Amino acid sequence: MKFGKEFASQMVQEWQTAYMDYNSLKNILKDIMRFRQRTQTAAPTPAGSSSSSSLKRRVSLYRAFSGLTNRYNNFRNSHHNDTFAAADDDDHVILVNAEEGSGPYQTKFMLSSEEGGQYEAVFFKRLDEEFNKVVKFYKDKVDEVMKDADNLTQQMDALIALRIKVDITPISIELSKVPAPAATGRRPGRMDIIEEVDQMDSEGGMVGKEQKKTNNSSSAGFRRSPIEVLDHVKMNVEAETPVSTMMKLLKSSNSDLNCTKGELRKVEDILRQAFAEFYKQLRLLKNYSFLNQMAFSKIMKKYDKITSRNASKAYLQMVDKSYLGSSDEVSKLIERVESTFIKHFSNGNRRKGMKTLKPQARREKHRTTFVMGLFVGCAIALLLAVIVIIQVKNILNSPGRQIYMDNIFPLYSFFGLIILHMLMYAGNLFFWRRYRVNYSFIFGFKPGTELGYRQVLLLASGLSLVTLAAVISNLEMEIDPRTKNFPGVTELVPLALLLLLLLITFCPFNILYHSSRFFLIKCAFHSFLAPLYKVTLPDFFLADQLTSQVQALRSLQFYICYYMWGDFRRRNSSTCLNHNVFKIFTIIVAVIPYWLRFLQCMRRLVEEKGKAHIFNGLKYFLTIVAITARTGNELKWGNIWLITAWASSIIVTILATYWDIVIDWGLLRIHSKNALLRDKLVIPHKTVYFVAIVLNMILRLAWMQSVMGIYNVPILHRQALIVVVACLEIIRRGIWNFFRLENEHLNNVGKYRAFKSVPLPFYYDQSTKHP
Repeated sequence: MKFGKEFASQMVQEWQTAYMDYNSLKNILKDIMRFRQRTQTAAPTPAGSSSSSSLKRRVSLYRAFSGLTNRYNNFRNSHHNDTFAAADDDDHVILVNAEEGSGPYQTKFMLSSEEGGQYEAVFFKRLDEEFNKVVKFYKDKVDEVMKDADNLTQQMDALIALRIKVDITPISIELSKVPAPAATGRRPGRMDIIEEVDQMDSEGGMVGKEQKKTNNSSSAGFRRSPIEVLDHVKMNVEAETPVSTMMKLLKSSNSDLNCTKGELRKVEDILRQAFAEFYKQLRLLKNYSFLNQMAFSKIMKKYDKITSRNASKAYLQMVDKSYLGSSDEVSKLIERVESTFIKHFSNGNRRKGMKTLKPQARREKHRTTFVMGLFVGCAIALLLAVIVIIQVKNILNSPGRQIYMDNIFPLYSFFGLIILHMLMYAGNLFFWRRYRVNYSFIFGFKPGTELGYRQVLLLASGLSLVTLAAVISNLEMEIDPRTKNFPGVTELVPLALLLLLLLITFCPFNILYHSSRFFLIKCAFHSFLAPLYKVTLPDFFLADQLTSQVQALRSLQFYICYYMWGDFRRRNSSTCLNHNVFKIFTIIVAVIPYWLRFLQCMRRLVEEKGKAHIFNGLKYFLTIVAITARTGNELKWGNIWLITAWASSIIVTILATYWDIVIDWGLLRIHSKNALLRDKLVIPHKTVYFVAIVLNMILRLAWMQSVMGIYNVPILHRQALIVVVACLEIIRRGIWNFFRLENEHLNNVGKYRAFKSVPLPFYYDQSTKHP
């Protein structure tokens, strides 16, 4: 793999604009190479000519005077004014200068008077711009992590003091407040913990400069006990639950530090996660420094090769002595974080601690691809078998066709809708990975547990295989003389399949992607209890998926009705479908996903105070009105429902289409660099975006079929038409998913968000000074 591709593949995508623009610099070198190829027949300047001697004399004017004694060198070093030049006597090419040793760095190309020298001067000018950009970004990020390190230091002070308070008896706490004697005698056994706290700095804890000075100055006299830190600290580690949310509405949260051991464990879990995220940030920053140094080395060596000069030595010497190459704060912090985490969160077990700090990425297994291919092949074979059975037995023209479509088809259509959604999600994962959209970070998946498109295709193909086998068994049992006398048994096949799916989904054992299954369950739980939980992106993203699965939810409603009313014994759902309770719940079930999104918008409005959430909530509220009116129209409740359905559906369709394209996708920007799109795009082909816009508009109109009264199509049964419309909505949602997450990813790129922030459990009282 060429370095350019390897460089792009290892970038932190959220920081990609802060990396050295390797491709643009390489394009300038290509211009230089093309110019040299056009002029390669020109005779070279003889060695020792007047131009060469004048060049040497001109370069000497820029060299620092070494002084008559070494005192001048000391003076120069004290002012950190670094000058680097190509030192080869036969080739004086560049002169690099940096004020105060940290930039801005300026490179003077000494051969600009030569023919074609303007190309090389442009190259070095652009090279300086890129290097100064990289150094500035790196320095800013290092300053940020140093501040975060100070915050984590204070958090550790409070945690250790809290451990002492919770784990040690009150008598020991009082003894801890007594100043330590000057003698070197050993303290009582219980006080070993406090002594360990005092020695934390020398054993790898993260301590800021000011705190080190304080510790050194206090070591000669009395040392403040860590337990007194709690006098200036408040804590809020109460897990967000529906009960805690309601309590916050009634009274302020409790920040008293009289916590139990269970609450102490919560504090430790939060800080463990905070350290893991901080360690990830440090590793990303270290990798950023390494990759950019490698890129500057590669581009300078490429320059030397094309121009046959020797400029890389001086320039890379400057890179090595710059803040990017010489700063060791990040490396030291990495060592201290490892030491602190292993000691305080892993009981000294380095393997366990490093496993948490450096989670292993999921490895693609050949057996996953093999089993997926096997399932896909078997599913295709079963699908062909279903078609053959239907044609051979002439089931579509049999008298029982209408009964089958009204009763059995809705049961199996549920699985078909779920499988289609999984296939669309697998396609999303494939293209997200191809275009380097950091979906794992955006969704907040635990590192090493996120599913790839192969795993999702494996699950989808496995469910397809089982579903088609159930369909065939149901058809065979219906026409088999030995079993058709027991229709009640044949009707239980779809129910058994549904129970199997639910059993696998909620299986508590660590099998079949346990982490991903419970992540899905947690997000669904938070969504269904909106607005009692804080709304995160996975929660409202899942709720949006549910709005496209209204027909699947209605199929679940039909399952309950069909089997609880006992209609499955006679394969006749008329009792269920004609019941008023079922009709009312038909509206309620369809409204539930949109109501959840409305509540989530209201929760975000209260917390974030954004006006956009008002309009988004209004959109979902109008959708609820439209669905209610459409369902009333389908149930023939009167003309008023038809008029309301028409008006509300048109308004919602226009509003939702605008929101999808402009707000969720960020497209149709008038003053964008890319006409009618947005400034940044991850797909190089702009046509794809316009096709997606048109498809979204067309598929948005699919749900209007119920308003327009299109219930019967000559070649399709009414139930089949409903499923086809539901499939079109799922396809639209799959397209929406890709561009919605692409826009979220680009927003993270614009703000350099490459890691999530963990709310820390302790906060210091601003009115008092931290001891």
